[in-house]
Amino acid sequence: MPLIHLPNIRLSNLPAAAAVLLLCVTGASAPRDARAQSAKPIDAGTSVNVRPLDAAPSSEQNADDALKSGFAQRQKALDQRTEENNYRYGVKQHDCYSKFFVNHCLDNARNEMRETRQQIRQQQLALDDEQRAEHAKERDQQTAIKQAQYQAEAPQRAANEQTSQKAFEDKQRQNALAAAQREAEAPQRAASQKAYDQKQADYQKKLDEARARGVQDAQQRDAKAQRFEQKQQEAAQHRAEVEARQKEAARKAQEKAQQQAQQQAQQQEQERQEQLKTQQQQQPQQGK
Repeated sequence: MPLIHLPNIRLSNLPAAAAVLLLCVTGASAPRDARAQSAKPIDAGTSVNVRPLDAAPSSEQNADDALKSGFAQRQKALDQRTEENNYRYGVKQHDCYSKFFVNHCLDNARNEMRETRQQIRQQQLALDDEQRAEHAKERDQQTAIKQAQYQAEAPQRAANEQTSQKAFEDKQRQNALAAAQREAEAPQRAASQKAYDQKQADYQKKLDEARARGVQDAQQRDAKAQRFEQKQQEAAQHRAEVEARQKEAARKAQEKAQQQAQQQAQQQEQERQEQLKTQQQQQPQQGK
């Protein structure tokens, strides 16, 4: 990047704003000899109101597109002039610090920059006015188109409203007929409802009776089961008593048989003793 050769100027002798601007210009890319550099001349009489040749709309563009394109190119030209004016002012500020009358040079550069800026501002205001007028014209045209379309659609809207009104009236008549039919059928519906309620009541009565019979049958079954269980218990108790009496009778019979056997054994023993005693008594008598 080429550097800008500046004269030996002490920053302490410059105003603060000028010193900052000088440092910014020093760091930017510039030609080798900045003192010999001059800004591009700008013709103060040039006006952006004149449309460039290349801004003319082509055969395929309509008038609105051509006008918008012209506005865009004029705005671009104003922006370019603003950038050139700022650039030239910065260059002149830089060049002024190499001259003897620095403040006078800076004032002239500032006045020239402000004059050009004022010209650009006037042209910018004129362009803004034209754009606002064009936008207002477009709005008026759109409003006129919508109004014409609204008026053109008025017969169709009237026909639609008439059709809607007729459909609404037909619907109202149908509702009235339906209401009259419902009123005429009210007695029949009441009789049908009464018959239905009676049928439901009879069904509920039968259902309650069936439930009551079911409860009664269940109670009877429970009572029969209890009686059967009681009889079973009584039969078991009777069998146990019979078995106990039979066992007691068998035990008594066995004891009696044992007693009789003992008595017979004792009687036989007594008879044997008596026989022995008799034999002993007979033996001495035979010896005599």
